[in-house]
Amino acid sequence: MNTTAFDFDAVPDRSASSSLKWNRYQGRDVIPLWVADMDFRSPPAVLAALHARIDHGVFGYTLAPDSLTAAVTDHLRQHYGWAIEPEWLIWLPGLVCGLNVVCRAAGDIGDEVLTCIPIYPPFMSAPTLMGRTAVTVPLRQNGLHWEMDIEAMERAISPRTRLLLLCNPHNPVGRVWTEPELRAVAELALRHDLLVCSDEIHADLILDADKRHLPLAMLGPEIARRTVTLHAPSKTYNIPGLGCSFAVVADPGLRQSLHRAMDGIVPHVNLLGYAAAEAAYRFGEPWRLALLDYLRGNRELIMRAVADMNGVTVAQIEATYLAWLDLRQTGISRPGRLFEQAGVGLSDGAEFGLPGFVRLNFGCSRALLGEALQRMQRALS
Repeated sequence: MNTTAFDFDAVPDRSASSSLKWNRYQGRDVIPLWVADMDFRSPPAVLAALHARIDHGVFGYTLAPDSLTAAVTDHLRQHYGWAIEPEWLIWLPGLVCGLNVVCRAAGDIGDEVLTCIPIYPPFMSAPTLMGRTAVTVPLRQNGLHWEMDIEAMERAISPRTRLLLLCNPHNPVGRVWTEPELRAVAELALRHDLLVCSDEIHADLILDADKRHLPLAMLGPEIARRTVTLHAPSKTYNIPGLGCSFAVVADPGLRQSLHRAMDGIVPHVNLLGYAAAEAAYRFGEPWRLALLDYLRGNRELIMRAVADMNGVTVAQIEATYLAWLDLRQTGISRPGRLFEQAGVGLSDGAEFGLPGFVRLNFGCSRALLGEALQRMQRALS
């Protein structure tokens, strides 16, 4: 398999494409490394599938093709050894939509939803938007390694806690949770009769060769019955703007609850999203492997640069294309603002529930990343 055929150094100019990522700093000399989309062209197979669908010329309401369902079930089986039934799939126009739907389906108004911080911001906003109460527990830092504090999570559970939101691999700290860690989560959910929503959208972006993604729902029928797994090709194949995600839900009653929560508020997935997703899962593997190699090189560049930044450390990046930098020892109260003034647009840790940090998206060309890191080093010195 030739993974050298894709040129990740040659990226399109996104400055005039109405890009959310690039438009934030339009007209300013600021390198955008914030929101989690990559600057790379999507796989050639995806582009070809989109051209073919457009050439058909009719863009009516469209169901998920049976061939896409087969591609997804094949992918989950081949990559994780996870055998699912086609009827377990619920198609969604986005993962954030899925988080909100699950919160809406879990319990009643005023009930509690538990999650661990730092965390992708919609984990904290979705419960509130759906009339629930978000309860947050800090992850525990062990050197450059982040861990879940199961005892603290258990203490935070009350009689009104109905749902646990899990992120695996974790955004932003980059952890791939191990089987013992996931078993502890499953046992916690079973002890307290909690539903679990497991965001596994970065599962295909494992950077460490000795790590393997394990879907929480694979740990046994008891946890599978109470788990909603959210997944999508969007992060891996850089197609988030096409809005095609899915939930895997083994329990029929839980699926029915989610469908009721979706009624009247969740639109259909668009037909181009379906076409891109199927092509990605069927034909995108050579591109994905080449992407992982390139991202590993970018990760090494970050590790070397951060080693020369006084008072800055970076969490071990086991997965994703996101680096979580700790600047608390620098005494800088708003590091995101400092770096923006220096010409690098990052996500401030306060947005993730933990000030003093920044998240850096390294899904970009190596040359652009190198320039951004130099600007950061100059700002700190």
